[in-house]
Amino acid sequence: MKRFGMISATALMVSAAGAWADELSVVCSAEQDWCDLMASAFEEQNPNIDVLMVRKSTGETLAQIRAEAGNPKIDVWWGGTGDPHLIAAEEGLTQASGVDTSDLLGWAQNMAEISGGKTVGIYAGALGIAYNSDILEKKGIAPPQCWADLEDPRFAGEIQVANPTSSGTAYTELATFVQLFGEDEAMVKLAAVGKNVNSYTKSGSAPSKAAARGETGVSIGFMHDMVKLASQGFPLKIVAPCEGTGYEVGAVSIIEGARNVEGAKKWVEFALHADVQSRAPEVGSFQVPSNSNAQVAPESPDLASIKLIDYDFATYGSSETRERLLARWDAEVGDPNPQQ
Repeated sequence: MKRFGMISATALMVSAAGAWADELSVVCSAEQDWCDLMASAFEEQNPNIDVLMVRKSTGETLAQIRAEAGNPKIDVWWGGTGDPHLIAAEEGLTQASGVDTSDLLGWAQNMAEISGGKTVGIYAGALGIAYNSDILEKKGIAPPQCWADLEDPRFAGEIQVANPTSSGTAYTELATFVQLFGEDEAMVKLAAVGKNVNSYTKSGSAPSKAAARGETGVSIGFMHDMVKLASQGFPLKIVAPCEGTGYEVGAVSIIEGARNVEGAKKWVEFALHADVQSRAPEVGSFQVPSNSNAQVAPESPDLASIKLIDYDFATYGSSETRERLLARWDAEVGDPNPQQ
């Protein structure tokens, strides 16, 4: 009996260790329905791995990874703008996945090169402006065509945008303004736009959802999120700003010290497969996929037709640049009602 009890205890310990190894902790910074699709599809292909997934914005995730450095609760971080992923790589918070990137488009391979293989591009999307045509027509407000239009008093109380301290989307906006206009002029312009902002949200996709529902007249965000809402029948019109605009490269990273590294590597390989990336439109995600063999949905914004800036991911994906810009934004623009 005593010997049986010892064997049983040992077996339980082995079983527990095996169960832990078969759990993969994923933070997803894309939209919830895409997160859910990825988790279920991965488990279908890897029935011995249980995905424990939570959805968080890139700013929140970066803060968590920093706080948990040395004892991470996350194995892999999937989705969200690439700048915070690059910052995590620079700070040694993520590790190289060693995956093959030969089938990826240049902008996705560039992310891997910049980060020393610690983050890889999975999709791209351009920043833009959306407006609710019903609201603006009812109020007699001429629609915006350029970033400069958003400074006009006719949009007082009509604009919603995310807060760059929590949102990768909004940080892309901040970095875009700096690259278009220079750092000092960018802060002046963002402060002028800020006078017309009714709310700074935590999530980058929230403003366009609010515009679609008629809760605000104008939003700033990624065009693919706007396309999703417009395709559902909302009166949302999409504008590529006349001055030019920035874009994101969504990324995937394995956390340094991850408890399930092998599972995390399987996730990265899975996320880069052409057939997996081609499924995004099933849940209304219309980003441009990074795998050159993936199918691009006809609804996806045509990046070739948009005036894109030569976005400097190396500079604006560095910790020093991000912290300086966010400090200036807080001091010179700021959110009068920050969300907790």
